[in-house]
Amino acid sequence: MNDRLDHESLAAHFTRRSLFGRTAGGLGVAALSSLLDRDLARADDADPPGGRAHPAADGLPGVPHFAPQAKRVIYLFQNGAPTHVDLFDYKPMLKQWHGKQLPAELLGDKRFSTMTGGQEAKPALGEITEFQQHGESGAWVSSFLPRTAAIADDLCFVKSMHTEAVNHAPAITFFLTGSEMPGRPSFGSWLSYGLGHQARDLPEFVVMTSRDREASCGQIFYDFYWGSGFLPTKFQGVQFRGSGDPVLYIANPDGISRPMRRGILDDLAKLNSIQLEQTGDPEIATRISQYEMAYAMQASVPELTDFSDEPQHVLERYGPDVHRQGSFAYNCLMARRLVERDVRFVQLMHAGWDQHRNLNSQLEIQCRDTDAPSAALVTDLKERGLLDDTLVIWGGEFGRTPFLQGKIEETANWGRDHHPYAFTLWMAGGGVKPGISYGATDEFGFNAVENRVHVHDFQATVMHLLGIDHERLTYRFQGRQFRLTDVHGKVVHDILRG
Repeated sequence: MNDRLDHESLAAHFTRRSLFGRTAGGLGVAALSSLLDRDLARADDADPPGGRAHPAADGLPGVPHFAPQAKRVIYLFQNGAPTHVDLFDYKPMLKQWHGKQLPAELLGDKRFSTMTGGQEAKPALGEITEFQQHGESGAWVSSFLPRTAAIADDLCFVKSMHTEAVNHAPAITFFLTGSEMPGRPSFGSWLSYGLGHQARDLPEFVVMTSRDREASCGQIFYDFYWGSGFLPTKFQGVQFRGSGDPVLYIANPDGISRPMRRGILDDLAKLNSIQLEQTGDPEIATRISQYEMAYAMQASVPELTDFSDEPQHVLERYGPDVHRQGSFAYNCLMARRLVERDVRFVQLMHAGWDQHRNLNSQLEIQCRDTDAPSAALVTDLKERGLLDDTLVIWGGEFGRTPFLQGKIEETANWGRDHHPYAFTLWMAGGGVKPGISYGATDEFGFNAVENRVHVHDFQATVMHLLGIDHERLTYRFQGRQFRLTDVHGKVVHDILRG
């Protein structure tokens, strides 16, 4: 009886981690071969202790798969979904049908959010802005976006985007991770995993968030929008905050000098390396590398966030909000400064576009807050010779309905519901053809009908621009190979430079 109890007691303390650590010649080797990434497979090459900046790490062998056209990405994600039919997709038919019920065959059995799912009347709502053609390309752009219109010949408008989700969080997650369900690695994490680290003293993947001053949009920024999913956490995005210290926990506590910090990190690295050798836990390697990154960022972040070296005309270009930490304008200028320092993926997320009942009041405000900074970023990159190999993306998770949410006589409460069946995003630089509009919707802006581009096609195209075959960048998890595009996606070659 006592022997049995002793055996049960021993088994209770014989954890999964200790099992892997004590059976390195058998089960441990098999398990660790799937768990450890390229750095952990060679424990001696893990980030070393010492007074050095965070070392640049190689990517996966053979990645990039071919010569990239883009080295960096700035993703200006517009949470809440900008209305394509008011901003980029000019449809005179909506004006002609204004207030009239859309054709039944157009609506069919399409799904919408619960806010209009039970709304029987779905009258056409003409654009609330004015459209004009701009540049040699003749791109149609709303009067609410004059700065974007001025750079129309630098942009590639993709007007035939379509997706599957009808609610915000699943739709955003789908764009950023390839799945509507949280738990998959985000775009930036996949790129960090495949391409490695090119910035020596800053993270490879940086995230910044902003929102409209009026807080009219209830969108939440979930951490899994920039999470590493089942990849080691060293590949997750690092969020720069909108107030206070840009990054948490990099400042030394009171009484701790930089040399003292260096000594503490060296000792911690030695202890962690011993534990890594014993257990093979990949998160220990992440811990070592993140301590070193934090140390490097103590010097790099203050210089990064000091705009005193920026010419006045550049600051004015981004708009009056450029000095307000946490604003979209501030984040756009930060994005340019980050890619100048070799940060590979910068993800800006701005909430405020979810205009169900306040289209007439909030759309112009959103455009005013984001128009100048977005255009300034493209112009700034172009002037500095960075646009050719930096891909800038602007767009949301879906579009807005061509029909009205609400009642036609209640002008102050006009709105548009979520619309996954057609919407527009634009791209600039990084190997994309400038001055073109690709794809088209029907005469109401309801369905994408020409050169349709699915979310997975968009993801495959961005990866292609970075020199990655989206079908070959995979990670084995729970018995299968996963990739950003799941089992879908075709590169849209027609929008790429030759």
